[in-house]
Amino acid sequence: MERYRIHPEAGLYYLTYSVVEWLPIFISEASCKIIADSLAFCHRKKHLRINAYVVMPTHLHLMVFDADFDSNRLTETLKDFRKFTGRQLADYCQSHFPPCFSDVLRDQATADRERRLWQPSRHPMAILEEPFWQQKLDYLHDNPHRKGLVLRPEYWRFSSAAWYLSDGQADSDVPLSPIAW
Repeated sequence: MERYRIHPEAGLYYLTYSVVEWLPIFISEASCKIIADSLAFCHRKKHLRINAYVVMPTHLHLMVFDADFDSNRLTETLKDFRKFTGRQLADYCQSHFPPCFSDVLRDQATADRERRLWQPSRHPMAILEEPFWQQKLDYLHDNPHRKGLVLRPEYWRFSSAAWYLSDGQADSDVPLSPIAW
C-alpha cells in the first residue's frame, strides 16, 4: 500500500493543503470562510465528515472521512474540494491582494490550468490507531499557538480546538464529526 494514497483499508485521513510558495492568503475572515463554507457544503452534499481542522495563514490541516467509509467517494470529494477552493481563492487573491499574489499563482500554472493555488500534494496519511490520531489532533490544534498566533489553541477561530476542548459545546464554522475508538 502506497503511503500517500486513499485506500479502502483506511477510513480516516490526515491531510495538509499548502498554498503555493507558502503565500499567506488565510489572513482574512473572508478567505478562511471560503474554506469553512466549502467544507460545510461537502458535509451536507458530499458525505464528507470533518473530524478536526485548522486553517493557518499558509496552509490547512484536516482529519476527514466519508460518512459511509467509501474511499472512492472520499477521493472524488477531496478532488472537488481542492478544485473549487483553488478557483475561489485564486479569484479572491486577484481582487483582494497585491498583484504579486496573482503573479505567483500564474507562475505556478501547468499545461492544464492558468493558475495554481494549492501545492500539488495533499499527502493523505491514513489514521489507523488512536495514538496516531491523538498525535495529529494535538499537532493540528496546537499549530496556531506553536506559531505564536494565539496564546491558547482554542482562541484560533478557524480551528476545531475550541469545540474539542468544550466537549462539543463551542461553536464551529465547520460541522464536526467525532469518532469513537
